[in-house]
Amino acid sequence: MSSTSPHEPVVITREQHRISLDSIDRDALYVLKKLNSAGFSSYLVGGGVRDLFLGKTPKDFDIGTDARPGQIRRIFSNSRTIGRRFRLVQVFFKYGKIVEVSTLRSLSEHDLDGPEAVLAPNNTYGTVSEDAQRRDISINALFYEINEQTIIDHVGGFADLQDGIIRIIGTPKKRINRDPVRMMRVIRHAARNQFKIEENSWQAMCDNSHKLALCPPSRLRDETLKDIYCGSAAAWFELAVDSGVFFALFGIYRDGAADASWRPRLTAIFRTIDRLNNSAVAAGLHRQPDFLLLSFILLPWADAALQIFDPSLKGGRLFHLATAIREAIDQSVGPALGLTRSCRQEITALLTHLPTLISQRQKDSWPKWLRRKSYFNKCRLLYLCHLEATQGQTVPDQMFLVGGPGAPSQPTESRTAQKPPRRKGRPALVDDHPGGIFGFKR
Repeated sequence: MSSTSPHEPVVITREQHRISLDSIDRDALYVLKKLNSAGFSSYLVGGGVRDLFLGKTPKDFDIGTDARPGQIRRIFSNSRTIGRRFRLVQVFFKYGKIVEVSTLRSLSEHDLDGPEAVLAPNNTYGTVSEDAQRRDISINALFYEINEQTIIDHVGGFADLQDGIIRIIGTPKKRINRDPVRMMRVIRHAARNQFKIEENSWQAMCDNSHKLALCPPSRLRDETLKDIYCGSAAAWFELAVDSGVFFALFGIYRDGAADASWRPRLTAIFRTIDRLNNSAVAAGLHRQPDFLLLSFILLPWADAALQIFDPSLKGGRLFHLATAIREAIDQSVGPALGLTRSCRQEITALLTHLPTLISQRQKDSWPKWLRRKSYFNKCRLLYLCHLEATQGQTVPDQMFLVGGPGAPSQPTESRTAQKPPRRKGRPALVDDHPGGIFGFKR
């Protein structure tokens, strides 16, 4: 199915969809109504419309409007403006909750045909049609308006949502070349919703997965961690491997791609990660540190390349093992994902000490001298995760969730009202990170 022309929007009436005003967050509904009462158009946009149609509870309720940022600020005193390339407004509510309001944007200058050397002004406002065309995938380009309770569709997203299809808007190859991270978003939404990726979009991803190397490592790290913690990591892994995206992120596995043994092992690892993360979410608790799950993902490589499960590894051999692990990380996954020095060191330490834990295990316990080691709790948790993935021995919740003897946890992503620190004497809009389009390396 081709995308709907931007001049011929499809309007889905309230009788044709399952979204009701009662299903919209109360604070988001308040923002929508107040913008309308001030004489502006306003819409629930993006993932909020998608999730409500699928019967899910959206993580965020984002709003699009024809009001400019300054006009939005005058309507909502409890707000602030953020963003450098494009300004949007955050409206604050109780308990740190934030509703983000953005002015409708024109089709990105980076997605238009023609020369790209001269950039258009950052704040290029547009219409609903133009805003829909600039989004990544069709199911995220739907607009819900509250007066008539209709869904406005300019790109065929409603049909794709009904058919379970993920489709890149526009020409897939061109959109991927403009921002390769779009490939990661396509895989994420396909994995989370168990949707099929449209054929042309999939082929463009397979042909261009290597272009992720053009993106800033920090972006790739953030996007990868979202996928690891999303609860659908196993489905993500299968799509990432088949498209080549996985090898662009975890190049450490590229040389062993011909080995048929590593894929089922990693599949089991990602299934274990999903179970553990879903248990944490169900309990309303925080996730474990990134380095723990990254170490878990690297276990099959460490076993195949360095034989870390050899119980005879001890003494000087452990020193050489640590050196080999750190060198491999520094040459591959470390720079590819922009891992911090401390994260690389934690991964190295966990993988290095694992042979000691294995060799010293006594039934269901370990010697007292080992239990006193600073690395013991974290390494034991990694070992238990390994046993669940390989032998089906479920990790006890008290070991993995916050408050257990495992590694300290870190909070899950959420929108908070805290302002980031700013260096003294620096204007709010100064960009300290010069780079190319979308932050690409020049």
